[in-house]
Amino acid sequence: MTITSAPLPSELFLPDPKPATVRYTVVSADDHLVEPPQMFEGRLPAALSDRAPKVVVTEEGHEVWEFEGERHFQIGQNAVAGRRPESVKVEPFRFDQMRPGCFDPHARVRDMDLGGIWASLNFPSMITGFCGRVYSQINDRDLGFAVTQAWNDWMCEEWWGLYPERFIPLGITDLADPERGAQEIRRNAARGVVAVSLPERPHRLGFPAIFSDYWEPIMRACAETDTVICLHVGSSGMPDFPEGCPPVQLGATLFGALSLTACAEWIWSGWAARFPDLKIAMSEGGIGWVAMLIDRLDNLVDRSGYGRDSFNDQRPADILRRNFWFCTIDDPSTISTRSVIGVDHIMLETDYPHGDGTWPDTQDVIERYWGDLPVDDLRKMTHQNAAKLFRHPLPGITLP
Repeated sequence: MTITSAPLPSELFLPDPKPATVRYTVVSADDHLVEPPQMFEGRLPAALSDRAPKVVVTEEGHEVWEFEGERHFQIGQNAVAGRRPESVKVEPFRFDQMRPGCFDPHARVRDMDLGGIWASLNFPSMITGFCGRVYSQINDRDLGFAVTQAWNDWMCEEWWGLYPERFIPLGITDLADPERGAQEIRRNAARGVVAVSLPERPHRLGFPAIFSDYWEPIMRACAETDTVICLHVGSSGMPDFPEGCPPVQLGATLFGALSLTACAEWIWSGWAARFPDLKIAMSEGGIGWVAMLIDRLDNLVDRSGYGRDSFNDQRPADILRRNFWFCTIDDPSTISTRSVIGVDHIMLETDYPHGDGTWPDTQDVIERYWGDLPVDDLRKMTHQNAAKLFRHPLPGITLP
């Protein structure tokens, strides 16, 4: 299956935006790619090639991924960049109903140029489950691992490899076999991959909880290779939905609560105390809850005493400030808490091509909500923090 470069239909898409006036150098710590239909072709061993994930057309005319008897839908709100708002529905999209920048690296860089974005870290999409869980949950473990490696190979060769200055390389790994998962993290790190997407709360996917020593090989591999652990909202599923609720609206509203819960669990798991060099990024959860969590962690030590001596002489809030980074689209009401969180640990995201995304207006959004902040803070949050965390090059001249 091939993708054509025909003009975008005007009934679905807005006209191309004019190139943004760049006032800020932007490194986005959370964007997404939509896996293109041909990505697994020729990447699996011959004995497994017929069982690779593939795109099929449903009776309704939708294009969806099919893998091991299951279908994985690309819901409309995961690929809305450039769409007319009235054309967006929560339903599977065809590839010709997505802006090519969703799945084509050349078109993505063009969109980044239009939006004034220097560099971008991209999470997987539906066929991968944000963190590779789809491949780690099938019964045939050899097939699952082969597809995991194929995804990483494609990302290195056909996404990041084509534009190494513009894309930040993020991989996935085997969650069902931590030893093999650790080996894959090391394989990726050896070729320059700087981050891995792991599930926020693995017990919700049927894996051992993050409190289990099951995860030790993966934590050790990340610490020893300086691989950043990225925990994306929704990577372990959405919250419980009461009967009759509007699930899209409620689920999106609770992103911050999901990230808060996951972050608290990861702190009390003790991995960051055990491996002080571990780096953990909370992706797409915002920052509005972080200062509240810091206050609560301090109270647990100083007032109730519940958290006293949990990590010897290390305070939980200090571990959070040392080992965790946080992503924000804007957080206009709570950006004032940045000094409590630590301005060195806050990163900007554009969330292209999702419904919350700021493309192509990212430059204007920064100006509107952060324009009066000190220049040093702006530089850290818009690009310096992410470039340092992910060891990514910046252009010769950075703004402001």
